[in-house]
Amino acid sequence: MHNTAVIAPSVTGYSVYAKLVMVSCIWGGTFVAGRYIAADIAPLLSACLRFVLASATLMAVLAMRRQLVIGLTARQLFTVVALGFFGIFAYNIFFFYGLQHINASRASLIVALNPALIALAAFTIGKEKPGAGKVVGIAACVAGAATVIVSKDAAALQPVARAWIGDALILGCVLSWVLYSVCSKRLVREIGALHTVAYSVIAGTLMLCCAALLHGDISRAAIGEIRQDQLLSLLYLGVIGSALAYIWYYDGIQKIGATRAGVFIALNPLSAVVLGLLLLGERLSPPMLLGGLLVIGGIYFCNKPVQ
Repeated sequence: MHNTAVIAPSVTGYSVYAKLVMVSCIWGGTFVAGRYIAADIAPLLSACLRFVLASATLMAVLAMRRQLVIGLTARQLFTVVALGFFGIFAYNIFFFYGLQHINASRASLIVALNPALIALAAFTIGKEKPGAGKVVGIAACVAGAATVIVSKDAAALQPVARAWIGDALILGCVLSWVLYSVCSKRLVREIGALHTVAYSVIAGTLMLCCAALLHGDISRAAIGEIRQDQLLSLLYLGVIGSALAYIWYYDGIQKIGATRAGVFIALNPLSAVVLGLLLLGERLSPPMLLGGLLVIGGIYFCNKPVQ
């Protein structure tokens, strides 16, 4: 006879799940906030301003903790720059230029592959074994997110001329986020989630600012034309949608792994739909509810206690 251990989430574990749910809600809200600035502000400028605000917030937090500067080894510095390149710079470049070729719904379908690709990368690079339950959960998350997106906008599946360019760019966006999620684990363990996020965001922001300057998107006139409501949207995107959400996301990766934290990304389309319903009066259809249930069930299977 042998004892079977039951690994149940602690109070700390539940707080991690709560934070990851909040991260998905926050990132769902970024689509709503982004609608106020997308039409009038150049993509590179809006991305640059968003992460300038995020960098300033993170630096202020570190300064208040008197931890603004910590020593980094050459390997850690290289990792910080690489995370900034993939997670901030490349992600935004691929995303914004991809949206010039395909609509947001089609892009969201490709982004919905995130949990599956994060799990694959975590298994290949980070040696995280998914297990049968996690595989089922990941499949349910991807299917649920896709159901929510297509039921909201059936045009996401319609053929578009030269759409492969946009598809490839958005796939590049997804792969950039996968690397940002999986390749951070060791650095987070060594210097903490806050410093990893802060330093990688600052590195990526510098790259975005250089690109915006070279592209001619940054000017005093363009910044001066930003309205108050657009500024509030940028503050939400930078302070809450980037600084706070990125810290909680990395904290989740550190505590439960990239695969289990990554599946919460599947909640993003659902939270965007719910926020659209509450704030913009959009309609909630039965297929959206079905997709939402699939996502929630998939997250449960990926994170249920091991018997």
